Amino acid sequence: MEVIMEERSVNVDHATLNRWIIKYSSSLALAARKIKQALASSWRMIETYIKVKGQWVYLYRAVDKSDDTVNSMLSECRDETVATAFFNQAIDTNGFPGKVVMDKSGANCDWVILRGCR
Repeated sequence: MEVIMEERSVNVDHATLNRWIIKYSSSLALAARKIKQALASSWRMIETYIKVKGQWVYLYRAVDKSDDTVNSMLSECRDETVATAFFNQAIDTNGFPGKVVMDKSGANCDWVILRGCR
C-alpha cells in the first residue's frame, strides 16, 4: 500500500498505514458483514491435515452448496473443544444451517452428538 500511495505522489509511512488498519478494520468488517450475501442452507464440513510454515495443523473448513466459504479455522489439535468452537463461530456468524454434511471424524461426530443432531 505504501508503494501504491508513493506512485501517486503521496508519501505515507508504514506506521501510518498500520494505524489506519487498526482504526478502520473493525468498521470495514462490520460493513462487509451487512452487505454479505446469504449462504445456502446446506453446509459441507471439511477437516484435513495440512502443513503451514513447516508445522502440521488441522484445517477445519465449512462451505455451502455454492462452494462459498462459511468459516475456516486452523488448529494444532483435533478434539471436541476445537470442533465445537469452529461450529459455534460459523453458526454465530451465519445462522444455523438446514443441513450439515460431514465426514465421520471423531471431533465432528462429538459435536453432532453434543448438539443433539442426527
